[in-house]
Amino acid sequence: MNRREFIPLTASALLLSACSTRSKFQSYNGPQVTRVVVEKSSRSLWLMSGKKVLKKYDVDLGFTPRGHKEYEGDGRTPEGSYTINRRNPNSAYHLSLGMSYPNAKDIAYAKSIGKDPGGEIFIHGGPTLRGDRNKPDWTAGCISVTNKEIETIYAMVKNGTQIDVLP
Repeated sequence: MNRREFIPLTASALLLSACSTRSKFQSYNGPQVTRVVVEKSSRSLWLMSGKKVLKKYDVDLGFTPRGHKEYEGDGRTPEGSYTINRRNPNSAYHLSLGMSYPNAKDIAYAKSIGKDPGGEIFIHGGPTLRGDRNKPDWTAGCISVTNKEIETIYAMVKNGTQIDVLP
């Protein structure tokens, strides 16, 4: 290999390695997110600091978006007040923040109808399956944003933050 061939190959390799080392973990030093608000009817998520909106995102929901989640497999996204209670840096959906669903009321209702309330409700990145791309309300009950957006949300929202999911 002569010098003319080597320089473009080296430059290409450096560019590719720089792209592949980009971290999905961001840092955030702004105002504290005190509340996450999701309005299902408008497919919107707001990150709030007190009464101030810090960020707004469009979201996808469960495949049966209307109504409160009643049991596992119903495709609904829960409605009500919960907290962000866990983080998954190795999520199948890029990154994810877990919600404290089901609460005692959710468990009692599901039990009263002979069902399991389900769980594992998260705010997470976009679909990984080709068939779900560009398909609205594709999740099993979670709240989905793009991978780039979940990186920002993951950095800004801490465990213990209240999340209110409105109809």
